[in-house]
Amino acid sequence: MSDTGTTTSRAQDAPHPLRWTALGLLGLAQLMLILDITVVAIALPDMGAELDLDRAALTWVVSGYALTFGSLMLLGGRAADLFGPKHVVLAGLVVFTAASLAAGLATGAPLLLGARIAQGAGAAMISPAALSVVVRLFDGDERNRALGIWSALGGGGAALGVLLGGLITAGPGWAWVFFVNVPIGLAVLVALARILPRLPRAATGSLDIPGTLLVAVATGALIYALIRAGDHGWLDLVTVALAVAAAVVYAAFALWQHRAAAPLMDLRLLTRRPVVAGIFVIAVTTALMVGAFFLGSFYLQNLQGHGALITGVLFLPVALLTMVAAAAAGRVIGRLGARLLAVVALAVAAAGFLVPVLWSGTTAMVTGVSVAAAGLGALFVVASASALASVAPHEAGVTSGIVSTFHEFGASVGAAAVSSAAATSIAARDATASGFDDAFLVATGLAAVSAVIVWWLIPAKQQ
Repeated sequence: MSDTGTTTSRAQDAPHPLRWTALGLLGLAQLMLILDITVVAIALPDMGAELDLDRAALTWVVSGYALTFGSLMLLGGRAADLFGPKHVVLAGLVVFTAASLAAGLATGAPLLLGARIAQGAGAAMISPAALSVVVRLFDGDERNRALGIWSALGGGGAALGVLLGGLITAGPGWAWVFFVNVPIGLAVLVALARILPRLPRAATGSLDIPGTLLVAVATGALIYALIRAGDHGWLDLVTVALAVAAAVVYAAFALWQHRAAAPLMDLRLLTRRPVVAGIFVIAVTTALMVGAFFLGSFYLQNLQGHGALITGVLFLPVALLTMVAAAAAGRVIGRLGARLLAVVALAVAAAGFLVPVLWSGTTAMVTGVSVAAAGLGALFVVASASALASVAPHEAGVTSGIVSTFHEFGASVGAAAVSSAAATSIAARDATASGFDDAFLVATGLAAVSAVIVWWLIPAKQQ
């Protein structure tokens, strides 16, 4: 008998004995995907010098991964529902690990960029499928704790990447930011193949190829527009054209989903208040986190004169507080409720962003960003718990894909906002602190306004 439609209530009836071990391995895989953005960013100067890459090629080393990762996650989530999350996680690890080896061996731009795109495709399979496994293996307060650990690894990964990128680049060299993924990826692959339960398929049908192409093109165009806005401004003709094209293709995707026999996703998911709340929180949180990360890095290196390695060390408290806050939020969200926790966390983030405005210097910057990161770490848990709390097993994969997609949207918005607003202001004012003050005030205002929105948006009893 097919396992399709078989009950998926293992977490409720008989919790899997190795579920926490599985969570640790899945979290390690997710950490690799997050680290692969900032670790590579730190290595770009050495990479460009050795491979003779121009600025455009270096930009695509980062953007190619982000675009592919963001635009294919809905497909990865749907595939997890159709074929079982274990198969998709393992396939994604094979692709990501092989692509990491190819990137480290690259001797020029074509192979390096192709490998980065393949890494993004592998990551788009791993991330939503792994989160789907977490949702299905755990239940109740255990699920909240598991999501706290998951969010701690993802939230702290960007800051840890600065430190690791500096250490690896200064040590064995830039190629090892890719090579390090190979033994880790293989170890996680073998371990997960042995201990991860074969969760039954949660949906029937086939992959919606036209829908996949439409949403991939629309998402890729929108993320590219956001990335481009950072360099060329929000009103640049190509940026605006890309955003308009994305909106048109998204509309075509919505129409197709109403006609398709086996649609990629049920659009009614986007009318559920908890799902919308989770999407909003993950987008705002990631935008603020990425904005704070780039602002802090720029401030410490360009204004305070610290090198990349020292900057990475100074970001260690940011990573640690993000992880601690996320883990703690996973333990208390069941008692406080998602709405109250979100408001408190956004208030903490707003207060942290004000610190470098009121005081100047390295200590004030590190303190302020660390406090803000504590609030943002808790918000990662709120986002996942809100969006995934009320979805059925057959919706877990695609909902995880939606949450992961908006994570990338938020990251792109944060980076673009910093580039177009803060960086322009800094250049115009001869690298004085006033440009940073303006940007951190914007972040403070966004956190404060978002606190009001989530108080209205998140249901009072959402846990």
